[in-house]
Amino acid sequence: MKLKRLRRLAALSAGAILLLSACSLIGKKQDANRESLTWGTRVGYTDFLDLAARKYPDIQLEFGAYAGANPTAYSWTQMQRDDIPDIFITSRVLDKELAKEHLADLSDYDFADGISDVFLDQCTIDGGIYLLPINNTMYGIYYNQTLMEEKGWEVPTDFAELESLCARIRDAGMTPGLVGTALADNPFLAVFNLAKTDWLSTPAGAEWEQGFLAGNATAAGTWEPTMEYVQRYIDIGMFSTDPEDRSNQELIQEELGNRRAVFCTTLLDVANTELPNGDELGMMPYISEDGSKNSYIYYPDAYIGISSRLTLPGNEEKLEDALTLLSLLYSPEGQASFITERTPCALSVLDEADVSEDSLVYDAWQAQRQGKVFPVTYTHWEQVLTDIGRVYKEWFRGREGMDGPACIALMDELQTSYLGRAETADYCESTADFTLEETAILSGKALGSSVGADAAMIPIAPFYKKGNLLNAGISGKLYKGMIDAEGITAVSPSYDGEYAILTMTGAQARELAQEGFDIAGDKEPYPYVLVAKGGELEEDQTYQVAFLMESYTHEAGELYEARIENGSFRTFLREWLKAQQSVSPDGNPWE
Repeated sequence: MKLKRLRRLAALSAGAILLLSACSLIGKKQDANRESLTWGTRVGYTDFLDLAARKYPDIQLEFGAYAGANPTAYSWTQMQRDDIPDIFITSRVLDKELAKEHLADLSDYDFADGISDVFLDQCTIDGGIYLLPINNTMYGIYYNQTLMEEKGWEVPTDFAELESLCARIRDAGMTPGLVGTALADNPFLAVFNLAKTDWLSTPAGAEWEQGFLAGNATAAGTWEPTMEYVQRYIDIGMFSTDPEDRSNQELIQEELGNRRAVFCTTLLDVANTELPNGDELGMMPYISEDGSKNSYIYYPDAYIGISSRLTLPGNEEKLEDALTLLSLLYSPEGQASFITERTPCALSVLDEADVSEDSLVYDAWQAQRQGKVFPVTYTHWEQVLTDIGRVYKEWFRGREGMDGPACIALMDELQTSYLGRAETADYCESTADFTLEETAILSGKALGSSVGADAAMIPIAPFYKKGNLLNAGISGKLYKGMIDAEGITAVSPSYDGEYAILTMTGAQARELAQEGFDIAGDKEPYPYVLVAKGGELEEDQTYQVAFLMESYTHEAGELYEARIENGSFRTFLREWLKAQQSVSPDGNPWE
């Protein structure tokens, strides 16, 4: 039963959502006294925000400019430092207690009424709800629906029916089922999703998972029945592997599309449901042994919450605006803005979603209403997921000596090894919070000194620029505390693996730094930070200046004879920080 909703939203007048570009909002506010809301990111939300602009044009928004390599880690680092935007958006829920501390409880508001209980139950923390899934991608086992219909084969509802169907498929000269092996995630999830048709989706399963990840529980003594069931899937040909390790998309298009296989177990949100030969794609659940717990898997594309500071006195109008936007987001119209013809696996989180019977996710929607959908296993498994997935892949391929018991033993071994690894240690301590500019200066020192340059020029993203995020610069800042590998990735740019050396005089370097990085050629450049070995550059002396890859214009590259070199900025930064041991905004000179 849903929690009782006590508060009701007030109706708001109309105005315009204005976008933050450069250092100010584009356009004029209709109400000069109305404060802007900060919204975590515009990326992925354009259609919804356009809808919101039409519905509530008086609500003014500013957007985060982060475009680094790890938005999830950075968003939770921001939360740890109490530095989140008014509207907090994240791809995964990494720390429920931290969310409870910094976000407003949404459980009593009207917009939560229509959300399916199965999703609310997953979001509940001590009776409160602090992060809600925005919408979901649904996963099951793909199959060639047209072929099945032509053959008169019914979608199986229990394992006995699946086993019988696989025998008929083999008799017809086809492979019953393939499992994606291009990425180790897929064998891992194939096994874990089957476990969710039994014990792993129960409270006892959640308790085991928490204990295993903390090193207080083992796979041995728990996973044996699941591994026996997986072996039965292998035996009937449902978990056959691709010797070529083709991508998930290729596997479905080529094997199901050419009618060489009927089923494909893979975590892939397909862009359309028509195969190259014109056949239609279907999706069925993971089949439980007796058919009573056939299950689909869902993956929230993102979660959204409201900063708890909006509930403090003086922020009543901003809170009202935030709640209005969430009320729109969780309306049928708002949810529809995330679902298009190119997202056939997307499904609204609302119980009463409008889903047509011929939709790929219609059966998944019915399962959702019956509570037979479960979240994908991913969060907190990142460090061992790939290695465990490789073990399962070898099992599926029939490697000698690899079976269910061997996989169980290796699961325990891999988790124990991970928990004891030295790599999980911190690399360096930050003695204070850095500004964005100070983080760029530090990054320039790390890059320049690591590659033997005389100086480094780093662009920074202090503002949101629509359609032109700064993927090749610094858009996240360092905070006080210990810096680990995830923290290094979080402040690093998305582009990595190469850097450039440009040859220029001191005067030319200062001139370019003043011009900034005009990524779009629209005369609204991102600013550069110039940092030099020894502190200063002589006017007429020629220098080797290091740049992050893709952080200068084509014209600058030609003018200053850019030389592209191989090398990872993240590696440079990690090793430099290890050598420093501690960093501060006014310390760590580059001599």
